[in-house]
Amino acid sequence: MAKQFGLLARFRDTPDLFHAAEKVRDAGYRKWDTYAPLPIHGLPAAQGLPRSKVPVFTLIGGFCGFWIGLFMVWYMNLYDYPLLVGGMPFFSPVFPFPIAYELTILLAAFGTLIGMFVMNTLPQHHHPLFNSEQFLATSSDQFMIAIESTDPQFNDEATRRFLEEIGGTDIQVIEE
Repeated sequence: MAKQFGLLARFRDTPDLFHAAEKVRDAGYRKWDTYAPLPIHGLPAAQGLPRSKVPVFTLIGGFCGFWIGLFMVWYMNLYDYPLLVGGMPFFSPVFPFPIAYELTILLAAFGTLIGMFVMNTLPQHHHPLFNSEQFLATSSDQFMIAIESTDPQFNDEATRRFLEEIGGTDIQVIEE
């Protein structure tokens, strides 16, 4: 017999999913998630999720790009290939602006991409929910909440009743 991953419940529309998410959060569940075919403004706050850490990766990437661009021009002009042109100094903060600007944008974009992969635990080639035909409908028109069996508050019967009380229909057991 396969181990139970959790319960999956379908909700009628966006407001139902939003309010159900608030109720699940208020009930004290910790290991659960919402699934919808479109982004829903305010849903992460309704789930009680903290602010994303991806902007930190973007900021670090941008700072690294700026300083690498500055250092690269400084090193090349002063040590690698110093050229005295028109009596200008070997280094000035104005010289590296184009390369520092471009590297700031490039490494900030790479930082964002890496941050999204790290924070979203990607790539995730398999997840127990992928085995559910009902779950696959979330990519087109269904709204769902899944509560994992590893949640400390999870009890199969009590959680099923709770999902029914908050408006969940077609409640399905998901196996790993």
